Amino acid sequence: MEETKTLSEVRQLYSDKIREAFTLHGDDILVTDRESFLSLVHSLKGKPLNYIMLLDLTAVDYLAERSTVEMVYTLYSLDRNHRLRIKVPLPAAELSIASLTALWKNANWLEREVFDMFGVRFEGHPDLRHLFLYDEFQGHPLRKDYPLRRRQPIMPLRK
Repeated sequence: MEETKTLSEVRQLYSDKIREAFTLHGDDILVTDRESFLSLVHSLKGKPLNYIMLLDLTAVDYLAERSTVEMVYTLYSLDRNHRLRIKVPLPAAELSIASLTALWKNANWLEREVFDMFGVRFEGHPDLRHLFLYDEFQGHPLRKDYPLRRRQPIMPLRK
């Protein structure tokens, strides 16, 4: 498969921070490690690439196959009219990664959603608390090990 011009430029500029780079179904994808992630994203946001928008971030549960949860970030460059996906595998024993709230305001709620649903902690997040679930909720409902028919404790109504 042929590498896009943008992907080859990114690979050339940041080869020390990228473990893998490829194009899949028309999407350019970078794989990096947790230690290089924040500096890579910070560099991508600036010149010359200008990936100034964080479109989305989510997680994918691979705990059964690889004992990892993979963070997936989608960035967008208005100058290039181009999307770039960044993947960061996190080991099951330590589900934490640096927060992007200092770079993008919309990361606040997106990270809180991933925290709620997958249990990933975001280091440096200003207000990491539940977004959809109540405080007493047990488990993380989008993880594959979450029981299908699990019953949650009944909480008294708050006034």
